[in-house]
Amino acid sequence: MIIEKAATGGTASPVTPARVDDGFPAPRSRSRSGAQLLVLALGFVMASLDTGIMNVAAGDLRARLGLTMSGLTWVVDGYVLAFAALLLLAGSLAKRFGARRIYLIGLAVFTGASLLGAVAPDGAALVAARFAQGVGAALFMPSSLSLLMHAFPEPARRAKILGVWSAIVSTSVGLAPTLGGLLVGAFGWRSIFLVNLPLGVAGLLLTRRVVAAVPARGTALGGSGHVLGLLALGSLSYALIEGPGRGWSAPTVLGAAAVAVLAVAGFVVRERSARTPVLPVALFADSSFTAANVVGFLFNFAFYGMLFVLGLFLQTARGASPVTAGLQMLPAVLVLPFGNILYARFGPRVGDRAALTASLALSAAGYVLLFLILSPGLPYWVLAVVLAVSHIGSGVGSPAMTGVLMAAAGREHADIGSATLNANRQIGSLVGIAGMGAVLAGAGGGYRGAACAFALTAAALALAAVVGRLGIRTRA
Repeated sequence: MIIEKAATGGTASPVTPARVDDGFPAPRSRSRSGAQLLVLALGFVMASLDTGIMNVAAGDLRARLGLTMSGLTWVVDGYVLAFAALLLLAGSLAKRFGARRIYLIGLAVFTGASLLGAVAPDGAALVAARFAQGVGAALFMPSSLSLLMHAFPEPARRAKILGVWSAIVSTSVGLAPTLGGLLVGAFGWRSIFLVNLPLGVAGLLLTRRVVAAVPARGTALGGSGHVLGLLALGSLSYALIEGPGRGWSAPTVLGAAAVAVLAVAGFVVRERSARTPVLPVALFADSSFTAANVVGFLFNFAFYGMLFVLGLFLQTARGASPVTAGLQMLPAVLVLPFGNILYARFGPRVGDRAALTASLALSAAGYVLLFLILSPGLPYWVLAVVLAVSHIGSGVGSPAMTGVLMAAAGREHADIGSATLNANRQIGSLVGIAGMGAVLAGAGGGYRGAACAFALTAAALALAAVVGRLGIRTRA
């Protein structure tokens, strides 16, 4: 599917819809591209800050709330579980009720859940708040990409916008560890949730002012499919998170694994016969769409699983404080915007497939090197340089895979297409964090655990490069 260029040949002028999705007045000026871009990136910035800060705050949370390793993983993965399980449903809701309305609801839920997290009295309440944050993030994530797609419909223009948009989000990812370390060191872990409140309020006010509504289109939600998907992800998460502590042969762990398998089988059967499939089955006939989703899963498996391990490794194996760990993680994530800018500059010239596969191969090579050289005597600056170079590749790969996905989905399927990619990426994060936590616990932590995690990260990124190279087709 080739997305047609705007008739004007330049920056597209939004078409006034026959009816709007939420009853709010359309923005007074639809030419304020910069303002639209910043507002639509704000939701991603909140979610990115939250995830990155949590990786640095993990040690303080574990000590102050008396959390076990599995309890700590639930705090991180509870958010990702709700996020991943509800993304496809959120995409359908955006299509049925309008992307801007669902985006606003998601921001409100995320902001309210952040307040609940800040006042949580114990680990159980904190996990509940994290689940609620995941629900909010699931609502606004696919809607933001859909709104971006409608605001910038011309492919070449959109490629540059995606690069800038990703750079804004990646900058927040890059600053998150340092910001998290400073907040935790100065004010304690509760402050990491309070930082979302002003951002959320600003997003709610500005979205209504500068983002245009798009037409709402009635569509079935496919409730049984979403229930099966939630059951599969929840059971898999339980087995991966509780397995190291309870034992992999424990009845509850084996039972959860069995439920996950049965739920996946039921989901597949349901999708093959349902009149309203949860997944966009027709889009998966396009090899580029399929490849982008597989790459998204593997990319997030590697990236967020490794960030979870890295924050713990720096504090437990190398003895860094939360502030020091945040600063030491900075080179690994602050280069992401540089990679995004490289994509914006060269991606349209070389093509998304070449940009994606080369960047993933670079990232994989960096982690292979770390696996080979990691030892207690390794200077910090060597670790920082290798991580930085590797994550430049990640900075290029993220907008490239999004570009492939959005080109394959087109404007008509932007809602469900972006929801599918984000769902697969968040499932990758979910499995990556739980899986890396299991590897870390199984290897006894420390340098040995980190080395095993580096090897697993390299393997996931290398496989993603192969899938991208073989599955993505070049487009006019």
